[in-house]
Amino acid sequence: MLARLQQAITLGLLAFAAAWGVLWWRAGHEAWAVAGVLLTLGGHAVVLALEFAMLALARGDDPAPRASAAQLLRAWWGETQAAPRVFSWRQPFRSRRFPDHVPPGARGRRGVLLVHGFVCNRGLWNPWLGRLLAADVPFVAVDLEPVFGSIDQYAELVEQAVQRLERATGLAPVVVAHSMGGLAVRRWYAEQADAARVHHVVTIASPHHGTWLARFALTRNSRQMRLQSRWLATLAAREHVARHGRFTCFYGHCDNIVFPPSTAVLEGARNVHIAGTAHVEMADRPEPWDELQRLLAAAPAP
Repeated sequence: MLARLQQAITLGLLAFAAAWGVLWWRAGHEAWAVAGVLLTLGGHAVVLALEFAMLALARGDDPAPRASAAQLLRAWWGETQAAPRVFSWRQPFRSRRFPDHVPPGARGRRGVLLVHGFVCNRGLWNPWLGRLLAADVPFVAVDLEPVFGSIDQYAELVEQAVQRLERATGLAPVVVAHSMGGLAVRRWYAEQADAARVHHVVTIASPHHGTWLARFALTRNSRQMRLQSRWLATLAAREHVARHGRFTCFYGHCDNIVFPPSTAVLEGARNVHIAGTAHVEMADRPEPWDELQRLLAAAPAP
């Protein structure tokens, strides 16, 4: 569903930009033609700039390191490039480039479950999936649907994916989750009697305590991600806090979606700060990938 929606948006913007440019150019207004095309195709940069302004204003006394103006500018530029790469290419047109890899001979090899975030699909993980496939690492990457449903509904999708990896490998998987995906994993994990069904969880820019930006949210799952929402309080009450020791949480002071920054950390987890990187681009940073490699290299549990 999401891929089709993003295909329509991408192709619609390209068609509008082309029509605008041709019409105004033929009318002899070259400046209007160029300005309209640039605004249509690059307007997301303005939206991102507004998000970064809100990030700076809403920071308050957050204990995370304070980002410099240069770091915020670099993060904005990086996200300006990452957003169309993800939302206008990987997700709408390439989300099935790498099917799940659960080979018959996977017994005894640690698998990986990848869980995307809000308004995303499994195409977000394409760089990861290609590298995992080349290394013959078993993996499953889910699509969280309904796209705008409750986060509670995603727990069953996580369960099905974990079962596939358990059956194929005989081992608990490493789970890697970006943004809202971290909450979907926590919601599933809170219902598990056996903590050992997960080897480790790596979250990247997940709003574990909500996000200031979600005050403008309209969908059900985005409202659940408001700062200190009732849904988050209910989730925290269901959890076994000691299990946070199985989590590594990557977060950053230039995250334009999940802020203030420390809303993306968990008490008792290994919390790792990534400087100068925005929300979507953080999924492509080397630090989370390196952490996954470290976890996969550890000897499997008997």
